[in-house]
Amino acid sequence: MESFSLILAIVVVTALAFDFTNGFHDTANAMATTISTGAMKPKVAVAMSAVLNLVGAFLSVEVANTISKGLVDEAGIRPEVIFAALVGAILWNLLTWLVGLPSSSSHALMGGLIGATIASAGVGAVHGDVLVTKVLIPAIAAPLVAGIAALLATRLTYSLGRKADGNASKKGYRAGQIASAGLVSLAHGTNDAQKTMGVITLALVAGGAVAPDSDPPMWVILSAGLAIALGTYLGGWRIIRTMGKGLTDLQPQQGFAAQTSAATVILASSHIGFSLSTTHSVSGSVMGAGLGRKGGVVRWSTATRMFVAWGLTLPAAALVGALAEYVTGFGNWGTAVVAVFLIASSAAIWKLSRREVVDHTNVNDSDIDTAEPAGVITTAIAAVTPPPASGSATASEDPVPAFPSQATAERTPTTTTTV
Repeated sequence: MESFSLILAIVVVTALAFDFTNGFHDTANAMATTISTGAMKPKVAVAMSAVLNLVGAFLSVEVANTISKGLVDEAGIRPEVIFAALVGAILWNLLTWLVGLPSSSSHALMGGLIGATIASAGVGAVHGDVLVTKVLIPAIAAPLVAGIAALLATRLTYSLGRKADGNASKKGYRAGQIASAGLVSLAHGTNDAQKTMGVITLALVAGGAVAPDSDPPMWVILSAGLAIALGTYLGGWRIIRTMGKGLTDLQPQQGFAAQTSAATVILASSHIGFSLSTTHSVSGSVMGAGLGRKGGVVRWSTATRMFVAWGLTLPAAALVGALAEYVTGFGNWGTAVVAVFLIASSAAIWKLSRREVVDHTNVNDSDIDTAEPAGVITTAIAAVTPPPASGSATASEDPVPAFPSQATAERTPTTTTTV
């Protein structure tokens, strides 16, 4: 290691702060369906997810190399550019968390990096072919592939379990949900922790601390894994509520199919170096699982808000990153102004979130307000709720919900303010 300047230290700390927000922002990807169906208690679920995120961070560095060596030209990139990129990514993560919208932390990071790089070195410093093939195309394909896979898996799951014993089926799918949630957590650590590793490595190269084309040092892998695990343990309860309750009403069979499909897509993309959005993959699989059950419903008002957030993520983070880079260009005082702005904005968002607290004690209390006409929701719930049993129960395609709290919520729908 040749040198480690103050600005480089600031960049590393800011990158780990982003990794922390990535953890609690994306906890829903692994655990929302498991929590919403009652397969695991909320705090136990996020603790398991945190441990597996940490383990997953050590499984691969392919995605990290895509970001540190492929997305932008290392030559001419200053540590201040990386800092500006992280400011855009962190603020977008916090804003979407505040309103409870699942959006891509990955795309926020890459949007910030692209905007800051263009502001600093021009459009030519961004490798357009890598952006298209390893970022934009996977962004479109991932939710579609995961959604179709989850739809088919849900159909298959209900078909295979049609004649199974009801109680045995419930226990089996509960165990399956826990296992598949663990797989998603492992995949999330493998894919998302690497993005922070890639950014830190890029900053180290820009600051002259490591040689160009280097893989992430071990301390970078460890610190990124710990940061994302800590964020995951704290839980992004607002987004968990939206993912688990706002898109569709899931039963354990659907949760198992959704999580397994998403994990498969994420792990496959990590292996080949695609900087995939785990949020896109899991959201697509949840919607696919919702449609895969006979009579299932997807709440498209919530989905539409989510799609809009997805479309805004790259340009919004890029714009903030570019503005932050412009200010840092004035020297040390400019960098200090951006740092103060980031801290003040983060504190303001946190204070706003305290007006209506969502945590592990109330994340499953009631259904989210989906902004749909009440009649639509009531009709949809009535369509998937079986009549009172008059004989022996079987594991049909529309079984009695596995958990009493879910049955109550389905039979007596309520509305609350979207968090």
